[in-house]
Amino acid sequence: MSDESPVLVSVDDRGVVTVALNRPSVNNAYNGAMIDGILAALDGFADIPGARAVLLRGNGRHFQAGADLKWITSVRADSEAANIEVSRRTAAAVDRLNHLPVPVVAMVHGGCFGGGTGIVSACDVVIAADDAIFSIAEARWGLHAGIIIPQLNDAMSVRQVRRYALTGERFDAAEARRVGLVHEVVERARLEARAGEVIDAILQNAPGALARTKAHVLEHAWGTLSEPTMAGLVASHAGARLGAEAGEGLASFVEKRSAAWAPKA
Repeated sequence: MSDESPVLVSVDDRGVVTVALNRPSVNNAYNGAMIDGILAALDGFADIPGARAVLLRGNGRHFQAGADLKWITSVRADSEAANIEVSRRTAAAVDRLNHLPVPVVAMVHGGCFGGGTGIVSACDVVIAADDAIFSIAEARWGLHAGIIIPQLNDAMSVRQVRRYALTGERFDAAEARRVGLVHEVVERARLEARAGEVIDAILQNAPGALARTKAHVLEHAWGTLSEPTMAGLVASHAGARLGAEAGEGLASFVEKRSAAWAPKA
């Protein structure tokens, strides 16, 4: 699978739109081009006649490995305004996915880290393979997950987000199901078939009724944010990227060493 386009979109004759994250050489880690691709796919959704559902997947060995830290390092060298814009577009991609007026089904396999957990928390149904591994580990690199915390709170509950966003621990598919991040865990060989069964069930329902149901659910969710709240999260997210802790954390990643705040062995 090549990286010719970071996001691939296709539509079948039932109106099922498949959105594939497509940077397999870096485990689908997101960069500016992938964010732009996701936004373009979601912005173009209204132009797809008869669209009924979205199937979200990752090409290659992993679903989505969070942010491309080499790209994050390059973004740090830009202006504060440019960093705000990067955080704004990242937050917008998850927010638009969350509020898409059709059901979104995610198929998760392999690694699902950082921003990947935000993506799946914004989906309506999440089916995970039994080999899936998750984490919310931004703080390990001096960053934070602020712009996806509302969606994670919806999916996992505040109590579970407090644990996993503060420890950065990795957790397996069974734990992800227990805490609510995923709905179902299946054998890897059954992942595509099971997602297809869920899509089939969705297609039995009236499109307008589904759109209204989803809108009403989200009216009472953490992930529906006012503009000032969203702006505050974006500013905090960008500010963390520009801070000294992010500089040290990202340097420790590149240099394959422990960060200064980690206890010495």
